[in-house]
Amino acid sequence: MDYKDTLNLPKTRFPMRANLPQHEPLQVEKWESSRTYFKMVRANTAKGKYILHDGPPYANGNIHLGHALNKILKDIIVKYKNMTGYAAPYIPGWDCHGLPIELQVEKDIGRAKKLALSKTEIRRLCKEYAEKFIDIQRSEFKRLGVLGDWENPYRTIDRSYEAAEIRELGKLIARGALYRQKKPVYWCPSCVTALAEAEVEYEDHKAPSIYVKFPVQDARGKRAIDPGSYFVIWTTTPWTLPANQAIAVHPDFIYRRVKTRFGELIVNHELLGSVMEALGLKRAEFEVAPASVMGRELEGIICRHPWIERNVPIILGEFVTREQGTGCVHIAPGHGQEDYEVGQRYGLEVSAPLNPEGKFTAEAGDLEGEFAFDADAKIIEKLRRNGALLKEQTLTHSYPHCWRCKSPVLFRATEQWFISMERSDLRRQALAAVDRVQWIPPWGKDRIRGMLESRPDWCISRQRSWGVPIPVFYCRRCAEPVLSSEICDHVAEIFEREGSDAWFSRPAGELLPEGFLCPRCSGQDFVKEEDILDVWFDSGVSHAAVVEVRPELGGVSDLYLEGSDQHRGWFHTALLTSVATRGRAPYQSVLTHGFTLDGSGRKMSKSLGNVIAPQDIMKQYGAEILRLWVAAEDYREDVRLSDEILKRLVESYRKLRNTARFLISNLYDFDPARDAVPPSRLPELDRWILHRTQSVLKVCRSAYDRFEFHAVYHALNNFCSVDLSAIYLDIVKDRLYCEGARSEKRRAAQTALYKVLETLVHLMAPILSFTAEEVWEHMPRGAGRPESVFLSPMPEFDTTLADPELGARWERLLKIRAEILKALEAARNGGLIGHSLDAKVLLYPESYTQEGALADLLHAYARSWPEIAIVSQLELENGALAPELMAAREAMKSAAPGAVGPFNNGGGWFYLSPVLQGPIAVLRAEGAKCERCWNYRTSVGADPGHPTVCDRCAAVLKQGAAG
Repeated sequence: MDYKDTLNLPKTRFPMRANLPQHEPLQVEKWESSRTYFKMVRANTAKGKYILHDGPPYANGNIHLGHALNKILKDIIVKYKNMTGYAAPYIPGWDCHGLPIELQVEKDIGRAKKLALSKTEIRRLCKEYAEKFIDIQRSEFKRLGVLGDWENPYRTIDRSYEAAEIRELGKLIARGALYRQKKPVYWCPSCVTALAEAEVEYEDHKAPSIYVKFPVQDARGKRAIDPGSYFVIWTTTPWTLPANQAIAVHPDFIYRRVKTRFGELIVNHELLGSVMEALGLKRAEFEVAPASVMGRELEGIICRHPWIERNVPIILGEFVTREQGTGCVHIAPGHGQEDYEVGQRYGLEVSAPLNPEGKFTAEAGDLEGEFAFDADAKIIEKLRRNGALLKEQTLTHSYPHCWRCKSPVLFRATEQWFISMERSDLRRQALAAVDRVQWIPPWGKDRIRGMLESRPDWCISRQRSWGVPIPVFYCRRCAEPVLSSEICDHVAEIFEREGSDAWFSRPAGELLPEGFLCPRCSGQDFVKEEDILDVWFDSGVSHAAVVEVRPELGGVSDLYLEGSDQHRGWFHTALLTSVATRGRAPYQSVLTHGFTLDGSGRKMSKSLGNVIAPQDIMKQYGAEILRLWVAAEDYREDVRLSDEILKRLVESYRKLRNTARFLISNLYDFDPARDAVPPSRLPELDRWILHRTQSVLKVCRSAYDRFEFHAVYHALNNFCSVDLSAIYLDIVKDRLYCEGARSEKRRAAQTALYKVLETLVHLMAPILSFTAEEVWEHMPRGAGRPESVFLSPMPEFDTTLADPELGARWERLLKIRAEILKALEAARNGGLIGHSLDAKVLLYPESYTQEGALADLLHAYARSWPEIAIVSQLELENGALAPELMAAREAMKSAAPGAVGPFNNGGGWFYLSPVLQGPIAVLRAEGAKCERCWNYRTSVGADPGHPTVCDRCAAVLKQGAAG
């Protein structure tokens, strides 16, 4: 008789091969058609709302790996919060204005054609471009398994959003925070616009490094300085010298006169050695004057510009350092923030003789038409001809670049609109708000504090077409700028109806309230401001335009989650706009993630050829592997990805999937309501795995609450690989397959399997969402079970199933089991056995020490050891060793712990256990092999009706279907 058909072998339609690339899109469609997201949010209100506000990605191009990391992290949090009783809506958003889109449109149609178009036509093309990529990115984000209100996202080009943005600007105007002034700002000559600090990144830049001497014209009676001496400056931006207005020295530094072949030079005392070395002067070639002078004593001395007919005064600056240079700093108020600030104190001219393309104007004389950086060579030659150049060399140093076009930027003074950090006490209030926010990781707090402490006023104007206009008017009669919160509210109403294009299509008179007059001169004719708002202002006010407006949101966000670069970007500008208008931060907590790198830790870039596109990963492996990658990495640091990492993740995924499949396949005839065995009647092994399940549940829920998803991944991976696959499932197979189908022993095991699976599917759902839904579909259906796992609450920790005492006892039992498995492996390697059921194991408790506790534990579980060790027989031998082991025991006396060897002419193997401090012997099992359960039993053949099976299997067969 073939007994295979009498076994309760696994049955399931849950496929072993996931075929994720093919099956995941079907699940996305199902979520969408079933409106799972909306049902999920409605199903959870017990704990109130939890608002994760989406930082809007830029609507330009397909998503990249950083997008995938960010959106999956948000999705994990939103799903977990919903499954734990919060109504946690997710409203995705897009940042749609800005220069990259405008430049791409220009590239697509050609610069000449763009110049022929009106601003409204350019804006129409930009909007179409943004909307195209919103649709593309939306599809790609949904493909990642991200649930959200994709039908109703927020977009910074929406009329309601633009109107809200203008109203927020009006509040800043009412507070007195907005002003216009000619100040130096970061200026991109390639993009032809001002930049904010958040739009600048630092890269290496090659530049001339020059030492220049300025002759003293008038010592102003300072006896320590001779009229024929020279102040020496050092600069890496020769192109700023045409705008030089002064030289700054530190009031508390000591300065010296040094006689050299270049003349008598004045430099800082501490830097004297490095300056002389840079000029190539040996010690015998210069003489230091004995008298020294403090920097403050030099104030007011007049020098002469090296080639321009201009007096250059010596002024005092606390920002002068002794780290490099000469201690004398050339000051061009039109080309630097510190220069500007000190220049304001001394009434210096704010000169910046550059046009918007970065070329010198007529004000720079014969340099007119030269691009700033290209003019360096010409300026250096001027200095050389005039005898002012002391040294020239090339230096590579960190220099600000435009983060869009990657070109070096200029510092250029222009008329711009600024939000003041001081006039309305914004800096102090923002710093106070930072202290009331939870920053994860904690170093984020220090980072944003440092940025706020040192940042200049916020330049919010841009000289482009594609953006929200600044609602300011200029009176034609008196040129007075006219701005107010009332005007902003009026313009916002128009934008609410028509969008911000109205600013460019309507004349000024139609944008102002009827009968409006200039407050200064009562003029009636006005010109519109042509500058647009910084896109960081666009996204920065989303707390007002979205969170406070959308009915499913409302109030303050619980969490902002973006990359660590957003401390100077969205986190920063959102904080400033909220503090300035509401006196508080727009978020309760801020969580940051790192950047994506290749396997070698290099930044991904097209030039290096190491970019890994999420679309390619989804096509080859499925989005689930991307989701697993996000969870497996400690995303708070930079995260790496490579083909090797992906292959490891695929293996991890298979373990998790196959574990779930095994659980499902052994529950094909199990009805939880009908067949579950009460916990009090479960065997100890089943109670142990339920205890371990509760431990894992507690660990994972705590990790989810702390946003430490890598801890969830490792806990689940270890639980499936060790507790389940290597221990419990391995042991319980015999009971599942061979006991009666409806016997309590098998139903007890199934009860444990079901409870384990129910916990496992919920814990994996926020991360492995596609697989969890697939598991949910195939596992036994209890009464009233929801259609989706995301409509089912996350299990709570069950104290009735947690048994720490049992867990501690089984921890010791499993250590003993591990030692038995080592002995079995030795016997298998020696050719004595194949399967562990071929073995009989002998343990000698009395020879083990540990004050008898170990021996007591072995005796207490004497009848369970064959099942625990998965052997046919396991006996505890009391007293003296059996004769066949005597010789082996003698050999053991000189053997080290862990020694193995044969005994009794190869009829057995021993293993000297360092844990048990004694021998474990392995023999061939006694009796015959049962054809049904493969155990060796002396009872095989006892039942004449089934002569090739053991007594246990014969009894089961007699019970038949009723078993």
